[in-house]
Amino acid sequence: MNEDGDSSPTDGSAADTLRDGHERAAIPDDVEAPGPAWLRALGRFGIGVARHAGRSAILIAATVRALGQPRRYLHETFVQAKRIGVDSLGLVILVAALSGAVLAQQTGYQFTTLPMWVVGEGVVSGMITELGPVLTAIILAGRVGAGMGAELGTMRVTDQIDALRTLNRDPVLELIVPRVLAGIIVMIPLVVLANAAGIFSGWLTGITLLPMTTHQYVYGARAIYHSAQLVLSLVKALAFGFAVSFIGCYVGIQAQGGAAGVGRTTTNAVVSIIVAIMVLDVLLAPIYRAVS
Repeated sequence: MNEDGDSSPTDGSAADTLRDGHERAAIPDDVEAPGPAWLRALGRFGIGVARHAGRSAILIAATVRALGQPRRYLHETFVQAKRIGVDSLGLVILVAALSGAVLAQQTGYQFTTLPMWVVGEGVVSGMITELGPVLTAIILAGRVGAGMGAELGTMRVTDQIDALRTLNRDPVLELIVPRVLAGIIVMIPLVVLANAAGIFSGWLTGITLLPMTTHQYVYGARAIYHSAQLVLSLVKALAFGFAVSFIGCYVGIQAQGGAAGVGRTTTNAVVSIIVAIMVLDVLLAPIYRAVS
């Protein structure tokens, strides 16, 4: 970024680097590597993983550099936060409430030989540590991640991103940074509300359909609750929020091939985000054991 606040050629070409790097290093299709087919497939997979890791690192670095100019992305960040958070709130609460109701019923029916306060334990622990963050992230993957991938993919194939660069405007600063920040910011309140909706729904289902009292539910909830569960839930919210928004943007800016390419980009964005959520969920599980 120069003294006048304009984008430097390096900053402006970050998005192009992600897509064009493969074209410069591509191996012709008619060249077949020696060795068994499974080994070639494994090699292609490894190269693909390394390529995407490198491109992701380039985009993350460009995003971090752009954070030093908040006046140029704050307004758009608030716009994206409304689109991601407010417009998704109803669906998140509905799914979380239904999940809490199912969890309460399954716990009550499976553990019939145990006291009913285990329903409170199961619902609170399950919602805060797993179902609340994971289901919220999956909902946003289908609703927000797909939208980001399709929107940015359309801008890519119609050369709108190149047009921004022609006007000496940084696509990363104007398109990527607001969406990534908004995804991280709104995920925390969404997860908190999802947890609350699931716990409330579990209580309502328990006192309505199970031989359980409010006192038993509260007793079980207080017996199992630990501050480490809330820490884990919030850490997952931050990680999942970044994964949903960043992967949606990353996949979108690599779209090519017209309308069909945008369709593939949308599908790839959703699949990639869900896989990333599951991987992060596994990797973050030891946090609970470490802080509890």
